[in-house]
Amino acid sequence: MNRSALRAALYGLGGLSIAGAVVLALLGCGPAALGLAGWALVLVVGLMIERWRYQPLAERSPGPDWAATDERFVDSETGKLVTVYYQSG
Repeated sequence: MNRSALRAALYGLGGLSIAGAVVLALLGCGPAALGLAGWALVLVVGLMIERWRYQPLAERSPGPDWAATDERFVDSETGKLVTVYYQSG
């Protein structure tokens, strides 16, 4: 399963959990509804932060204090050659 399919499945799980929390709240199970809604929100917010924070680098080096190594590998998702960098300072 690739990352985008996994991410979509996790968003779906988060949505179903929020819907389940609403149903539990309507049935009068307040503590269970709050617990389920809390974990669902942690999942969805975590997925949003992951998308925003961990964006792949473009065709450029990461910054002036980073140095390229001799290590290279082919990314299994994109098929592109990836250069490994380390922070030198």
